[in-house]
Parts: sequence; structure tokens; C-alpha cells
Amino acid sequence: MLTAITRAVSPAIVDCELSFIDRQPIDLVTAQEQHHAYEKLLGRLGARVISLPAEPDLPDSMFVEDPAVVLDELAVILSLGTETRRREAPSLAQALAQFRQLEYVSLPGTLEGGDILRIGRKLFVGLTRRSNAEGLRQLAVTVAPHNYEVIAVPVNGCLHLKSALTHLSGNKLLANRAWFDTTALAGHEWIDVDPAEPHAANALALAGTIIFPASFPRTRARIEACGLHVTPVDISELQKAESGLTCSSLIFTNTSSVSL
Repeated sequence: MLTAITRAVSPAIVDCELSFIDRQPIDLVTAQEQHHAYEKLLGRLGARVISLPAEPDLPDSMFVEDPAVVLDELAVILSLGTETRRREAPSLAQALAQFRQLEYVSLPGTLEGGDILRIGRKLFVGLTRRSNAEGLRQLAVTVAPHNYEVIAVPVNGCLHLKSALTHLSGNKLLANRAWFDTTALAGHEWIDVDPAEPHAANALALAGTIIFPASFPRTRARIEACGLHVTPVDISELQKAESGLTCSSLIFTNTSSVSL
């Protein structure tokens, strides 16, 4: 069974961390409605959605992708690069422990799930303000026994690697190539974001469709021109919190009979 772990929007989201965009007022009710619509879409596409309760004191806690990476064999709980966000990890670890063996990345290593792009047995890891070389090293040691290769990708123009790069299908990558070093990804087929939509590289491929922000119609047309089916979703209010689509869920196959 496909499982998606999400977390309700914190009422403190108005105080979220921002690195590459200017702060704008966030309407909490609209943000909650958009997140709920996202969760319903995951359900319609076949995922069992487990929505964890909101964390009133943790503004960024709906971004469950950052404190963990879930692989087929294990889940790795990460040491986030922003000190104020590190309290997000324990409750997420508790939820994941019912599905996977847990391993940890510890300080001085820092690593955030938004910097980890999995393509098969390769984990491309962004080196950013939030994820450092020691975090990457610890991850590589942890996953090596399971035959994963960890590959560093320097990032300089955005928050996370997956702000600039996501995997769509087969050999196709959606990217803003101005924001990261493409060397390690040579040989892939690039779908470049429209120049007028530099933040449009984050998409979520699930069950034969590409879930994509409704606010980027030009890039959507580029994806569809490559023969891929796109399902748009409105996350305009959440984007004010520097949100993408991958960051709001942890999606994995549950082969265990244990459930929450």
C-alpha cells in the first residue's frame, strides 16, 4: 500500500523561515484549505494519507519532507540546518518507526530532505545553506549497506536542491539549471522551467500524473508537451511560506502490517 505522511498546517506558519523570497501575509484558513486539498488529491491517487496533528509552536512543521528521508529499507531522521526546526523531528520519527527501521544523521552534520533527490538507487544531495558535507557523509555511510550511492550536487540559487530539480518520469528531469551544478546529472533529459517562472521546478510525480502548482502555467505547458499528464493544484498561499509540492508529504510503499 502507498502511504503518505503529512502534517496539518501550523497556526504559527505566519512566522515561518524564509530564505529566498520576501515575507508576505499568509491567510491561515486559505493555507489550511489548500493543504487539505493536497491531501485529498494524494488520497484520490491511491495513497493512504496519515495526517499528523498540527504543531502550534513549530511554524514550518507541515514540511514533513525535511526532517526525514524514507527509503525502501529504512528511514533516516535528519539533523535540520535551521536550529529552530530541529524539534520537528521526534514526532515524525515516532510515526515512521511503525513502518521502517530508523537511522540518524547527527550534528555537526546537517541535512534536510528537501535536498535529497532519489532516482533509483542514487541519492543526489544538495549542498546548501541547510545541508553540509558532514551530513552528506553520514548519510552515505548509513545507506551504503543497502546499495545506495550518494552524490553531492552544489546548489547556489535556492533553498533546497528540490527547489531547483525534481524527477518526473524515466530519464526526464524538471529543472532550473541556473541554480545548481548539473555535472552529476549529465545524461538526463531536461525539461527546463519557463524563464518567467524560475520557482517552477518542484513537482511531485505520483500514480501516472505530475502534481504541479497551478501558479506556473507556462512550465506546465512544457511538461505536457513532453507527453506527461499534469494535475494542477493551488498552493498559492503555501508558496508564501516557500513551499513546494514534495516538501508537504513523505510518500512510500508500506509493506508492513503495522499501522498507526
